[in-house]
Amino acid sequence: YTDYWSHLLDGDLGLSFTFFPTPVGEVISQALPWTLALVGITTLISFLLGTGIGVYSGWRRGSWLDGLLPVTTFISSVPYFWLGLIAISVFAVKWPLFPFEGGYDNSLVPAFDWPLPGVTIVLSAIAGWILGMRNMMVTVSSEDYVMVAQAKGLSERRVMFAYAARNAVLPSISAFALSLGFIVSGTLLVEMVFNYPGIGFQLLQAVGAKDYPLMQGVFLVITLSVLAANLLADMAYAFLDPRTRKEA
Repeated sequence: YTDYWSHLLDGDLGLSFTFFPTPVGEVISQALPWTLALVGITTLISFLLGTGIGVYSGWRRGSWLDGLLPVTTFISSVPYFWLGLIAISVFAVKWPLFPFEGGYDNSLVPAFDWPLPGVTIVLSAIAGWILGMRNMMVTVSSEDYVMVAQAKGLSERRVMFAYAARNAVLPSISAFALSLGFIVSGTLLVEMVFNYPGIGFQLLQAVGAKDYPLMQGVFLVITLSVLAANLLADMAYAFLDPRTRKEA
């Protein structure tokens, strides 16, 4: 049980108020869907977009896609919480297009609302996926099996995806699986900036209130999610790389 609610006593008025403790599991179950929806969707979007752009950029190096790298790298170097403050100033204050805090606009029926914090996370994360995938595609495209596939007369699309991208994506799969493990912990600073009701924000409140049971529960969920992500990474490797399935 958390220590958010405690027994209060007012000696001057002689009044006492008793608040029943809230189970840790209930607090986490209320905050976890918000974090999974926000960070899970944005992580998947940034991975798919970054990997797709990186595949084409690495396969057709020297094209206009390479011009995106300095821009995306610059954006990713900006701290995402500072980018979030700029987004609030522009798109929630100057041009009130999005709510500036919380998981939904207070004037609406409660529902998941992620565009402003979600775009902030995607912009900050996509450059790493693009750069990593492009570098691997450049390396893999010069391998012998890729040149043999081209010499056989296979279509460029098939060589690019079935031969080059399938092998180049393996390191990104590992990184993506590990990033899935940290989805549960949320993006703490983003949740602080937007007052987003996720796991990271609950952890911040637990630290401020010295609520050790809740902190232990959050850390346990984070640990289990990282272990599960490592298991998924091993399974994905076995599916994508036949060499890992061969017995010694």
